[in-house]
Amino acid sequence: MGKVLGAAVYPHPPIIMEEIGRGEEIKAKSTVEGAKALSNYIKDKAPTTIILITPHGPLFSDAIAISIGKNLYGDFGNFGFKEISFEFENNQQLVKAIINKSLKEDIKIAGVDKTLARRYRIENKLDHGTLVPLYFVDKVYKDFKLVHITYGLLPPIDLYKFGQCIKKAVLDSDEDIILIASGDLSHKLTSEGPYTYSPYGRVFDETIVNIIREGKMEDIISFDLELAERAGECGLRSFMIMAGVLDKYQIESEILSYEGPFGVGYCTAKLDVIGEDSSTRNLLEVLEDKERKRIEDIRKNESPYVRLARQSLEHYINTGKYLDIPPHTPEDLLNSRKGVFVTLKKDGTLRGCIGTIQPVRENIALEIIRNAVSAGTEDPRFEEVTKEELDSIIYSVDILFEPEKINSKDELDVEKYGVIVSSGFRRGLLLPNIEGIDTVDEQVNIALRKANISPYEEYSMERFRVERYY
Repeated sequence: MGKVLGAAVYPHPPIIMEEIGRGEEIKAKSTVEGAKALSNYIKDKAPTTIILITPHGPLFSDAIAISIGKNLYGDFGNFGFKEISFEFENNQQLVKAIINKSLKEDIKIAGVDKTLARRYRIENKLDHGTLVPLYFVDKVYKDFKLVHITYGLLPPIDLYKFGQCIKKAVLDSDEDIILIASGDLSHKLTSEGPYTYSPYGRVFDETIVNIIREGKMEDIISFDLELAERAGECGLRSFMIMAGVLDKYQIESEILSYEGPFGVGYCTAKLDVIGEDSSTRNLLEVLEDKERKRIEDIRKNESPYVRLARQSLEHYINTGKYLDIPPHTPEDLLNSRKGVFVTLKKDGTLRGCIGTIQPVRENIALEIIRNAVSAGTEDPRFEEVTKEELDSIIYSVDILFEPEKINSKDELDVEKYGVIVSSGFRRGLLLPNIEGIDTVDEQVNIALRKANISPYEEYSMERFRVERYY
């Protein structure tokens, strides 16, 4: 019978490696010391296999990627140091067991090998999110096989379930494993960082560090995804899988270091398994019940605008027909015409968004009815919403005011105004106050990409205000 020995939280900035940092690593001295301490912890535990979860391998929106080749190779060529390379033996037997248990739970898996890599034009090499932690481990401990996993953009509960599948596969094997959850915290701690400063960065980091310190795995799974998006992080989903692997264990958590020397939060931590959790609490049921109650509260307090959008999509999905305007619809929805955007979210992430800049229907009510259906069935980024998803969808409705022309970005404000960019027949729009978009430059650049307009072309801009309803 296999064992889960514990878990380790590693950041992954290549600059903390002395060959790449060339003196700059001293600015992250605490992180380097934490990474070394974690590696000695792993050496002392002597796992036969290390399972590593990374954000930076082949990333899929609907599946988890697992490397299935016999040998796993990677180098730091992307950082100008191709000579720094590593090769590990893949534990293919354990990989197969993890895949089989995941598929039984309806969790999609992408088995990554050379064939899949060519098909999707993705790398089949180990990424820096994997190699930086293993750089430190390899210095003190080498007697292990590797399982290389890239998390997918799945709902938190599915990531947690996947972690449980890993645990079950391990317990059915003869392997003793350590899980490495690779991930940086906020990338927006200062304006000198890789992204624009956001006050949400510090809030995210402090919250995550406290959760890990206290070993509150439930709080990892139910974490506010909008806060995570605004903070610009890459580790949360690794931690969610880690929470599933540590399910039903007593753990002893220790934060070894936390700092943000380059505008990015780096945390090193160990979570040592010290025994079984005798509690009969089913965390998965607790989380699902908590989510149901949250959605019930939202439904009870939804505005007439949102209620109409929800009724419209539900009616169309169930009958294949558009909803007639319901009796007792408020007069302001019947007597005015405006552009309308309907946004759908599921499990904290976007599930669809379609709208009209200018009104094309007789009134706002019809605009909402049609755009709600379009958001659920015609957004090219997503598959159509299914009946099974309807109870999990959260809606918002934006009523657009008349756009006004502007001459420069100085007249924009990401929280107050949306932006429309135009060049010839190409036109792109971005709503205001969107999670994770904190600067005007980000807002305009995204709108340009949506319109397929180069930032070096001539283009015009308009701004508009919205009233957002939940």
